[in-house]
Amino acid sequence: MVHTAGTLLCTLAGLCLSVACAVPAFASTDDAGRAMTLDRKRSEIGFSLRTRWGQQLEGRFDDWRGDIAVLADGRHQVRLVLDAESVEIVDSRAYTRITRGPGVFDVARFPEVRFVSDPFPATLARDGGEMTGILSIRGVQRRETFRIAAAPCARPGLDCDVVGEGDVRRSQYAMDRWGYALADQVRFTLRIRALDSR
Repeated sequence: MVHTAGTLLCTLAGLCLSVACAVPAFASTDDAGRAMTLDRKRSEIGFSLRTRWGQQLEGRFDDWRGDIAVLADGRHQVRLVLDAESVEIVDSRAYTRITRGPGVFDVARFPEVRFVSDPFPATLARDGGEMTGILSIRGVQRRETFRIAAAPCARPGLDCDVVGEGDVRRSQYAMDRWGYALADQVRFTLRIRALDSR
């Protein structure tokens, strides 16, 4: 997942952040031009951040879509779109309202958060490593880096989750209001599965 969606997103994610790795280990160059859809029911895109008083807040995006494209050279590329209005801080209506409001995601003006990864090797999801890409939040685009964990199975994304995380800063995405209440650093986490179309 990978630009300064650091403000709260994903989530990433996450985002995207690690979504990019859901297909790599099992798609071949014969699949070039194909896109694998991410499984929203079995995937999670979330984030965490701390208040200035030490309380940790857990957030998530409930509505999103994404896929992994297989490029002609065998590498993969993740494309992720998060519905900012679906962002929620778990068990807190007050913080959910703040997060959706003009000081953070400003969902009325910027309804989507987008992430497009740089092309990455098909082995990334299996072996782990860094995934980079462009994160777009509130009209600001930044390059971010996410850490993908090595997979415990032979077909990551199908037989086990692809797991990734990355840290971003809210202030780099014009989300610097509420600085007296919310820490600047946001950690995005992703647990991604893909639909098996074979």
